[in-house]
Amino acid sequence: MKGKPIAAIVSAGLSKFGKLENYTGRELFAEAVYEAFERCPKLDPKKDIKAIFVGMMSESFEHQGHVAPMLSDWAGLLPAPAIRTEIACASSAAALRTGIFSLLSGIYDVVLVGGFEKMTKRSTAETTEILGMAADYPFEQWNGITFPGLFALMATAHMHKYGTTEQQMGLIAVKNHHNGALNPKAHIQKEVTLETVMASRMVAKPLKLYDCSLISDGASCVVLTNPEIARQFCDNPVFIIGSGHGSDTLSLYQRESLTLIKATRNAAKEAYEMADVKPKDIDIAEVHDCFTIAELIAYEDLGFCQPGEGGKFIEKGTSTIEGDLPVNTSGGLKAKGHPVGATGTAQVYEIYLQLTGQAEKRQIDGSKIGLTQNLGGSGASSIVHIFRRE
Repeated sequence: MKGKPIAAIVSAGLSKFGKLENYTGRELFAEAVYEAFERCPKLDPKKDIKAIFVGMMSESFEHQGHVAPMLSDWAGLLPAPAIRTEIACASSAAALRTGIFSLLSGIYDVVLVGGFEKMTKRSTAETTEILGMAADYPFEQWNGITFPGLFALMATAHMHKYGTTEQQMGLIAVKNHHNGALNPKAHIQKEVTLETVMASRMVAKPLKLYDCSLISDGASCVVLTNPEIARQFCDNPVFIIGSGHGSDTLSLYQRESLTLIKATRNAAKEAYEMADVKPKDIDIAEVHDCFTIAELIAYEDLGFCQPGEGGKFIEKGTSTIEGDLPVNTSGGLKAKGHPVGATGTAQVYEIYLQLTGQAEKRQIDGSKIGLTQNLGGSGASSIVHIFRRE
C-alpha cells in the first residue's frame, strides 16, 4: 500500500472559531457541514453520504452526551448512522482514521468526518478541570497539576537538555499569530511582537500567556470518499496517502523522556512508511501547538530537524510562512483556536485549502504534500496523516 491513496477528500468545511456566545456546538457543526456541501455541488449529501464519524472530547462543556445522532440530524443526514470518537484533543483525527477504515473495509464509499467543541460557556477554572480529565486522575489530576504544568515540565526538560530558550518558544507564538492574522476564521486575528510574548504573565514557568493556546468554540469537517470515485464529486481531490497512530502512557512520570513524544514518533513512522515519503518531502504541515513547546518538540518528533534542534529550526525561520517548510499557516491552535474536538479535522481543512490553492492570503504556492499531527492530552495519543494532490 506504500504511496497508494487510501482515501480522498472531496470537500471540507470550518465554522468560525472563537468565543461564540450565541451558538451551540450542534449549530457550529452544521455551519461547517454546510460549507463543505457548498464547496462540492456534485455531492448529494442525503444520497451519497453513508455514515458520519465525529470527534468530541467531553460531555461536560454543554452537559450533552450521545452527540453523534444529534449531529447527523443537524447536518440533515438522518438516517445516516453516526459514531463519536474520543481520544482527548485528537478526537477528530481519530474520527478521520475511523472514516478511512470504513472506506478501506468496503462497507462505505462516502462518509462525513468531523469534530466540534463548545468550550467558552464554562469558566476558565471549569474548563481547566474538564480538560484535566484527559490526564491521569490519581497521579496527576488529584495532585493538582494541569496541562500548562505538564507541558511546562516538558519545556523545562528540553531547555535543560538542549539549551532551548524561552525566546525560541516565543518565536513560535509570534509566527502563529502572524499566520492567524491572515485567517478570517481564526479566533485571534492580530499579530504580536516577541517583546509582547516575553512580557506576558507567567502561567506555568517557563510558559507564559502567549505560549498557551486558546479556549475556543468551533467545528470542522471533511467529506471522504474512496480514491477511485473521488473525481465524480470534484476535479481536484486531495488524497490521503499515509495514516499513523501512536499511544503512550497517560502519565508523564512513566515516560522514558520528557523531551520527546514517543506516540508522535511512532505515528509519524507508520504514516511516512505508508505514504512512501520522507520528512524532507513534506511541503507544508499543521502540527499540534497547544503550547509553543509542543510545536517545537513536534519539529523534532516528525523528523523535520534533529533532536534538540527545534529551537534553531524556528530561529532560522524555516517554519514561517515564507520558510522552506511552513508550519501552522492557519495560525495553529495558538491563534486559530483550540476547540479540542474540532482541532484534528480543522488541521486537515487547512491542508485541503493549501493543496487546492484556496488558502488566499496565506497560500503557499507549489505545495504538493502536506502533513497533520494531532496530539491527545500530554502525548498519550498522537495521530499523523499525510496528504498529496495530483
